[in-house]
Amino acid sequence: MKFYKQEKERLVCLLCSYYCKLKVGQTGVCGVNKNIAEEIKCLVYGYLSALNIDPIEKKPLYHFLPSSTSLSLGTVGCNFRCSFCQNWQISQNNNINKNNYFSAEKIVNIAKEKKCKSISYTYNEPTIFYPFARDIAIKAKEFGIKSVFVSNGFESAEVIADMKGVIDAMNIDLKSFDKKYYKNSLGGDLKVVCDNLINIKKNGIHLEITTLIVPTVNDSKEELENIVKFIKENLGVNIPWHISAFHPDYKEQNLERTEDETLQMAFDIAKSHGLNYVYIGNSTFENDTICKNCGEVLIKRKYFSVLENRVIDGICPKCKTKVDGVFK
Repeated sequence: MKFYKQEKERLVCLLCSYYCKLKVGQTGVCGVNKNIAEEIKCLVYGYLSALNIDPIEKKPLYHFLPSSTSLSLGTVGCNFRCSFCQNWQISQNNNINKNNYFSAEKIVNIAKEKKCKSISYTYNEPTIFYPFARDIAIKAKEFGIKSVFVSNGFESAEVIADMKGVIDAMNIDLKSFDKKYYKNSLGGDLKVVCDNLINIKKNGIHLEITTLIVPTVNDSKEELENIVKFIKENLGVNIPWHISAFHPDYKEQNLERTEDETLQMAFDIAKSHGLNYVYIGNSTFENDTICKNCGEVLIKRKYFSVLENRVIDGICPKCKTKVDGVFK
């Protein structure tokens, strides 16, 4: 399947919502998809910058195959330019190391050998290497291995539609609720990200959302309220929301780490609006999953480790209420 189309003398890339119109020899905003005359070639196809085995909780996904491991991979390149990026060494880098090629089959074989229940496309923005991720995901399904996207949510409408039945779970960064900030400082478009979140949920893909709370940038009570209201009104109260603490990195070395009081404020706002599953990451806060009906502790965690999982076939053992998520 191709993710580009002809438009006069240019090829239009259909991977993300920039829809870059590329002349021969031109590369898109991401730096890794190039018009080579007859097609747009994904230059990082098969060439990884990182390959690790991570707990699925590190994505973060707390309601998707808890306590399992995920073979996690990324390339170089990104279609956003976040000044606080914590993986900027690879995301803001277009130098492709071609010394070691990984076929889709090789990736799946590694996941099988290491007994990983999923493969995660992460570290940099996976939308820009969706042709590679797609081939891996389809091959992985032959062996019952699921696929996970950790993304900024700026996929094209075409990719979102194609993901149905291919990608099993996504964690999307909802980085802000300020249209100007998205456009001028991050890249992308807030409306596109919001529309994509709605369509991902409609497609039946397991969805969790992360917001990195950056001091002086998106940490106001008003903005956090707006994020929570959007989640509640458009996605529902059962979508897990991960509130993540910022630490100084990349171009934001002068900002302080997110204070615990701010994280607690975001948590309290979410709970006051009825969100059932709210978690605080990059901190010492407890992140247990609680039954939304009876309040029973279902999954007890310490950082990325599951200490106890009492969910049985997706059901609370005490009151028999269904726990939202994928548990097998």
